[in-house]
Amino acid sequence: MPQLSIKDVTVTYGRDDYAVTPLDKFNLEVAEGTLAVLLGPSGCGKTTLLSCLSGIQRPTNGVIRFGDVEVTGLERGELGTYRRHTVGIVFQAFNLVPSLDATENVIVPLRTSGMKGTAAKERALALLDQVGLRDRAHHHPSSLSGGQQQRVAIARALALDPPLIVADEPTASLDHVQVEVVLRILRRLTGRGRTVIVSTHDNRMIPLADQLVEMQPHVHPTGDRASVDQDHGPGETIFEQDSVGDRIYEIVEGTVEIVRRRPDGTETRLALLSTGDQFGEMGPLFDLPRSASARATSSVRVVGYTVEAFRAKYGGEHLMSLVGRSTGVVT
Repeated sequence: MPQLSIKDVTVTYGRDDYAVTPLDKFNLEVAEGTLAVLLGPSGCGKTTLLSCLSGIQRPTNGVIRFGDVEVTGLERGELGTYRRHTVGIVFQAFNLVPSLDATENVIVPLRTSGMKGTAAKERALALLDQVGLRDRAHHHPSSLSGGQQQRVAIARALALDPPLIVADEPTASLDHVQVEVVLRILRRLTGRGRTVIVSTHDNRMIPLADQLVEMQPHVHPTGDRASVDQDHGPGETIFEQDSVGDRIYEIVEGTVEIVRRRPDGTETRLALLSTGDQFGEMGPLFDLPRSASARATSSVRVVGYTVEAFRAKYGGEHLMSLVGRSTGVVT
């Protein structure tokens, strides 16, 4: 019997006549003690799947089981217990607390679980030793290299000895030498029957994998209209960075900000658009993932056009002028 079972899992974002479905009746079984590597382009659902496995996100449909636990059936309080004791998460952007040193960062989940101070410190130091960072135990993240920060993040994920580890692009921000060290650590994590799921673009992960899972993006228009009207409230997302879409948008009323998420998790505002502005042309025109997110900053109404409908209404020359505009907004 597989330790991890994913059956017909679907995740859909969006509403009305247009929806993005990064996971569409996705199925996967992973045995205990396996290093499974998720491969695929941006927008194919790798991060979404890891979020579902870690209990951060609930799929629209489908069932996820880990061992005897039906993750998709857990209530809110049960999900908290599951996240603390069953799954360890390694983030691409490390997500270390800047004001805490390496030891203190690893101690956080230990103290949260109720472990006393001396025992927690001893456990944290032992984990840092496992990832080769005992001599950096009292260094803050700002004085650690990217590879060292990622190793601290791995030690923190192992703090409560979870049977499942999920790692989202763990080598994306690292140089060649740092990658080799982190890859060896990830390979060792399957010891003692631990299951490890890693999403990556890095082909160097392939020889280390016990199981390769190739994923492809899924985009499903829920209607066939050439243009659709959408209303969004303040703070609502029109489309997400790295998602795949086939609509170009025009603002009928309100304001929209275009923001880009950095590897460290912070955001940069690229533009603030208002009535009459158009955005989102690069993704559908060149079949690229969105390189930024579009978010309503007020109550906003937009019209989403297919490329063909936009070209028919405004002309090919106008479309290409959007592509060549000087704002630097590429969505």
